[in-house]
Amino acid sequence: MATANSINKKRKPSPTGCFKVAIVVALVIAAGSCFYAAIQPPMPRPCGSEGGPAVTAPRIRLRDGRFLAYSVTGVPKERARYKIIFCHGFTGSRLDGLRTSPELVEELGVYMVGYDRAGYGESDPNPRRSLRSEALDIAELADKLELGPRFYLLGFSLGCHAVWASIKYIPGRLAGAALLAPVINYRWPGFPKNLSQAAYNKQQLGDQWALRVSYYAPWLLHWWMKQSWLPTSTVIKGTTDLPNRLDAWIRDQSKSNGNLEKRMKLATQQGIQESFYQDMKVMFGKWEFDPMELLQPSFQVHVWQGDEDGLVPVALQRYIRSRLSWIEYHELAATGHYLAAVPGLGDTVLKTLLVDPSSP
Repeated sequence: MATANSINKKRKPSPTGCFKVAIVVALVIAAGSCFYAAIQPPMPRPCGSEGGPAVTAPRIRLRDGRFLAYSVTGVPKERARYKIIFCHGFTGSRLDGLRTSPELVEELGVYMVGYDRAGYGESDPNPRRSLRSEALDIAELADKLELGPRFYLLGFSLGCHAVWASIKYIPGRLAGAALLAPVINYRWPGFPKNLSQAAYNKQQLGDQWALRVSYYAPWLLHWWMKQSWLPTSTVIKGTTDLPNRLDAWIRDQSKSNGNLEKRMKLATQQGIQESFYQDMKVMFGKWEFDPMELLQPSFQVHVWQGDEDGLVPVALQRYIRSRLSWIEYHELAATGHYLAAVPGLGDTVLKTLLVDPSSP
């Protein structure tokens, strides 16, 4: 006589049960596929391509086939004594630069090149963009424009990651470097945990989450930034708390007169995912090196930082200076992030970098 156990062993799976399992598996796969499709950024729209923005700036072609757009100011290259490349910041472009007096530029013989970093303005996107690629783009730009074996490098705000990368990867090409209000990565290993965490926690919630996603889940960043119900970057939205009055006034004026919208449109015309979000992934992602471990280069490196900067914690900048004693650090009292607005600072930077390294 068959036992209950033997009957259960012989019992075949219910067709209804198998069908339910199949339905669940199919739904999970479908949901996963939909989510995967949703988080994929759109295809870029390179300048000069079908349906893409027009090419209006001079461009060089890099070894990998990408184009890099640039703009030049100053004296003619043939008369130049000093050749400088300027790395623009977040929301910037090749049209940005150091605000200097024409008389000083003429006197010193300065030839300055601004360029659209990869994915910005009219420079082609780089899907493999990294710190190293930023430095190599600069070196190749200098070669194509025949700036000579050595040139000076200036960076502003988030664009300073290209300067750090150049100090690391192409030090032999630099005659000097200056970083203006350089953005930092809170997760650089050289920072004491309590110091960087305290500064990180002072950020607005949306900025904390934007940096967190950039570091831990860069593949999710484009989707995250599109969700109005999630905390996202106040820098992109233009709502960051700015303690410095001049900074706040400049931003409000730029928003009201349309300049901010115009700048952002130019910067992101090939796709915001190719400019702003790529910047965030490189700047706030996992770095290939720690700037605080860099060896002293053969040229001078200057940092200018405002003590009322609402975007870059001055406490972290001071700590970097304490670790890198070879940096010439210039802290500006009652000054915010937008250093271009500081009267006479552009001339001071030029003279300090090019002529009198001992000047304040």
